[in-house]
Amino acid sequence: MTKKILVAYDGSEPSKQAVKEAKSHALESVDREIHVVSVVKPTGPFTNAALSKSIGDEMAKKYEKELEFIKEENDDENITIVTNVLVGELENNPGEDVCAYAEKQGIDMIIVGSRGLGNVKRIFLGSVSNNIVQHAKCPVLVMK
Repeated sequence: MTKKILVAYDGSEPSKQAVKEAKSHALESVDREIHVVSVVKPTGPFTNAALSKSIGDEMAKKYEKELEFIKEENDDENITIVTNVLVGELENNPGEDVCAYAEKQGIDMIIVGSRGLGNVKRIFLGSVSNNIVQHAKCPVLVMK
């Protein structure tokens, strides 16, 4: 059975550590797959959906390049790396999109940084990691 690990990646140092941690957990299984997922939230005027989507698509391109680099960097490790950039809804916390992706893909474990690049900071966890911990249907490892 394939062990599937999802890393919620936002380019922050904790999310980079999460990728390394996912690799060490993946080595515990013969068949392994790491999903590195970034969620971008389009910003812009709420009244212009087309402009908002365009901004989200532009942000997604930036992450696609970073994720492709992660994939290439780990190509020789005999671990399947799946990368995906999701354009989230304006009103959703990106953690909701991560949890939905995890459920759809049959993910066994989610690894997320405790605080990323977001402006809102909670006392113990960032808003995205807190959302994932509260809503994931699989185990979650939070990196500090």
